[in-house]
Amino acid sequence: MESSTALPILSALAQEGRLAVFRLLVKAGPGGVAAGDIARKLKTAANTMSAQLLVLANAGLVRARREGRSIIYAADYDKMSALLLFLTEDCCGGRPEICAPLVSAASKCCPPKKRASR
Repeated sequence: MESSTALPILSALAQEGRLAVFRLLVKAGPGGVAAGDIARKLKTAANTMSAQLLVLANAGLVRARREGRSIIYAADYDKMSALLLFLTEDCCGGRPEICAPLVSAASKCCPPKKRASR
């Protein structure tokens, strides 16, 4: 990821409401959450939530899909991972203990996928 790509993403997260939405979607997992449910959980007006989701979607942090009459939003984990890698790619200066908490946290929330047995 280049700085020119990272800046709009960081900008989208640099607002309390949008950050709360993104964190909620990350916690929800790949299945996502309906827009109305996000607004209710965060006690936000529907039009405000719509604007926040639009900014996050334009930054590539969330994806939307229609299910019946609902629009379901989910975090884009690939984009999130790319941003985290960008932010930490030059981390540590040869001192891996600096990044150990990040590695530990990532291994707890994102365990490696098990290989299918043959």
